[in-house]
Amino acid sequence: MNIPHFLTMLLALAAGFVLSRFSQKKLPLTTAQKFGLGVGGLIGAMTGAKLPFLFTDWDQFISGAAWFSDGKTILTGLVGGYLGVEAAKWAFEVKTKTGDSFLIPVAIAIAIGRVGCFFGSCCFGTPTEMPWGVVFPKVDAIARHPTQLYETMFHLSAAAIGWWAQSKNWCTGNRIKIYIASYAGYRFVSESIRPEARIFAGFTSYQIASLLIAGLMIWLWLRDVQSQESSGSE
Repeated sequence: MNIPHFLTMLLALAAGFVLSRFSQKKLPLTTAQKFGLGVGGLIGAMTGAKLPFLFTDWDQFISGAAWFSDGKTILTGLVGGYLGVEAAKWAFEVKTKTGDSFLIPVAIAIAIGRVGCFFGSCCFGTPTEMPWGVVFPKVDAIARHPTQLYETMFHLSAAAIGWWAQSKNWCTGNRIKIYIASYAGYRFVSESIRPEARIFAGFTSYQIASLLIAGLMIWLWLRDVQSQESSGSE
């Protein structure tokens, strides 16, 4: 077991839990509803993160072994978490918009989690001659882009911007959608320095998924804006 990787992942989960407690404190929800939304988001995130790998190995999917393998991706995990919370809101009859309360906790948790990926020598980048290139001994002796740390910086920046937007009451109710769409855009660009297989027109599966996810989140955002404008004009 890689102890630094394991401990960092535990820290990420703890940070996400503690920050979500603070961010949801003012929401008009019961303790049971908050717990239900948290469970729904966690189950949705874990399921979403695994789905791309489940469908690429039908034997392990049918046997159930794929659920316990290492393969998972934050990209679809975020969407799964979003949908999991929405499903929980429906089940608990929650009408209050809750997405914004998840932005900072999720962004901080992922930022810490990517440091864990760095310690675990996974999710690394392509070879580079840049002075900040890192050699991952478990992989090879080649200096590579520390894409895990690049992503940590992205999510920390997203958390800071989310906090600023919250203080300015900017895009209330839609900040989580903007965050997910922005991350999809980031992943589309960062895939150019990740050693992933090109499966269609020179694009990786993550880039194709990024386009679909960004499109979905932007559509949901614009739909909510239109709905708010319609309500305001009545």
